[in-house]
Amino acid sequence: MRTLLELDRVAAHYGPVQALHDVSLTVREGEIVAVLGANGAGKTTTLRAISGTVSRSGAIELEGEALKGGPEAAARAGIAHVPEGRGTFVDLSVTENLRLGAYVRRDRDVDADIQKVSEYFPWMVARGSQRAGTLSGGEQQMLALGRALMSRPRLLLLDEPSLGLAPMIVREFFRIVRELNEREGLTVLVVEQDARIALAVSHRAYVLEVGRVALTGTSAELRDDESIRRSYLGY
Repeated sequence: MRTLLELDRVAAHYGPVQALHDVSLTVREGEIVAVLGANGAGKTTTLRAISGTVSRSGAIELEGEALKGGPEAAARAGIAHVPEGRGTFVDLSVTENLRLGAYVRRDRDVDADIQKVSEYFPWMVARGSQRAGTLSGGEQQMLALGRALMSRPRLLLLDEPSLGLAPMIVREFFRIVRELNEREGLTVLVVEQDARIALAVSHRAYVLEVGRVALTGTSAELRDDESIRRSYLGY
């Protein structure tokens, strides 16, 4: 598999505070890669550095091309970022949220893609006129994923998708992500505090500790190493 995303010694700052220290990682086309670690480890900041929403240095490349600029440049390059807290437009309808996901596209075949998204989320068509703010937390997370898919991303960034959701909803969410990966070849970089489910769905993983890469390996290797689980993954 060819490399889709590469970070080389990326640092990131919030004002004078350095949150990432020389983070290097790769994501190959068609992979699901997890970024794990405790609160404050730099997981969310890693995604923000990729999508250009935090001050950063070092090299970030998408298919060998330097990724520069802010979030709109990242979106136009084919990166869809589902942020922590979902970012749903609560005053707009379900369908309006989906249509907004296609704003960077130049083609006009949006209705066909709404139908395609509805194959994974059939309820979105039936409830298309419902205001997004009246959906449950799990439904809003699904809508955020559906909206991201509307951009036809080359790379999907997911930030803590399990946050605040019931375990059954989390399992269903990740089942759909895995299905998208297997059926559509969708490449995913997911930040997740629930190491168990992240390692169950991903191919490889990086473990961050205070803004640095502490460990990397296949998800199976990390999942099966008891000392790693206890020291870094919290179970």
